[in-house]
Amino acid sequence: MTRLPSLFLSHGAPTLPIDPSLPSAEFASLAAGLPRPKAILMLSAHWMTAQPVASTAAKPDTIHDFYGFPRQLYEIQYPAPGAPDVARRAAELLDAAGIATSSESHGLDHGAWVPMLLMFPDADVPVAQLSIQPRRDPAHHFRVGRALRTLRDDGVMVIGSGQITHNLREADFSARPEEADPRVTEFTDWFETRLAGHDIDALLDYRRQAPHAVSMHPTDEHLLPVFAALGAAGDDYQMRIQPLGTYQRVLAMTNYVFTDA
Repeated sequence: MTRLPSLFLSHGAPTLPIDPSLPSAEFASLAAGLPRPKAILMLSAHWMTAQPVASTAAKPDTIHDFYGFPRQLYEIQYPAPGAPDVARRAAELLDAAGIATSSESHGLDHGAWVPMLLMFPDADVPVAQLSIQPRRDPAHHFRVGRALRTLRDDGVMVIGSGQITHNLREADFSARPEEADPRVTEFTDWFETRLAGHDIDALLDYRRQAPHAVSMHPTDEHLLPVFAALGAAGDDYQMRIQPLGTYQRVLAMTNYVFTDA
């Protein structure tokens, strides 16, 4: 079986599936160009725990973990089957790498089901979630990804779901895409140059080295999943970038696909 790519997705606002001004169709086109996975292991910025937890739910609930949005959004269900075997295997791999991991039954938060709905609308790809650790650094999440790398040989797609820039404090929800803060491009250009150059050390130290890092990520839970996806990639990975634009002035959406050379 072909080794599957690992991905980082900028999942955007919860309204992505229902707001025509947001780039929802692009997720379908991304999926159409990828090998079809047997299952997905999703690390979402919206499930945060002190240590990794793998969800063994056989039928994960659709969690509407947001407030004040249109009723239509709360009526969406994404009834994909779970992947408890993948969750258990992920926990075993992490434990073997010295990363203590537990298991529980957990549903799919919107960082997981929103992109899954757009990429696999028939809800026919099993999906398991693995939590992130907001008090741990990028290096920890890179090690998590490294431990999970062999899952890709078994038809499992490892996906990190977050946002390449995420600062709700400075978001302007009336801003047009062309009114993006120039700091967004300065940050993403730096990040993508280091990704293209395989400069892992600089990426793991992004908070000190990247321009405007703290402004773009006052807290970095929405960026941590990219380090897991990067860790799961091969040492000589090739990268494909799908830029989707910047919204609300400071919320950039870019998807990355890491494939083996």
